[in-house]
Amino acid sequence: MKKIGLCCDHAGFELKEFVRGWLQAKGWEYKDFGTYSAESCDYPDFAHPLALAVEAGECYPGIAICGSGNGISMTLNKHQGIRAALCWTAAIAHLARQHNDANILVMPGRFISTEEADMILTEFFNTPFEGGRHQKRIDKIPVK
Repeated sequence: MKKIGLCCDHAGFELKEFVRGWLQAKGWEYKDFGTYSAESCDYPDFAHPLALAVEAGECYPGIAICGSGNGISMTLNKHQGIRAALCWTAAIAHLARQHNDANILVMPGRFISTEEADMILTEFFNTPFEGGRHQKRIDKIPVK
């Protein structure tokens, strides 16, 4: 497994710290793109470096967290090679991987508990991409 990319803004910092521990407990390597505190900051400053690393194949997959998950996912999805999925339940994380081959999991730090995050992470990492009819749809996502 490649290094997992990880980033957040100030509103996602607490949940990112939980995720770091979750990854460490599994013995999985990760690269933390920041932020490194709960001090107010701008999510694009951390989302863009994560997206570039996933696109370049340096990290896979990525995990990103901001308050609602919306701003950071909008930023990540500006990159042509990124399929960032905002997931607030394990069922959505399952479908994001199974049908959309999501390569970055986005979670809303202000709206889910660590117990919910654990279930979302578990589902995301344990669900393979189904391929088939879904690949055709994914091939149509990038703007050419």
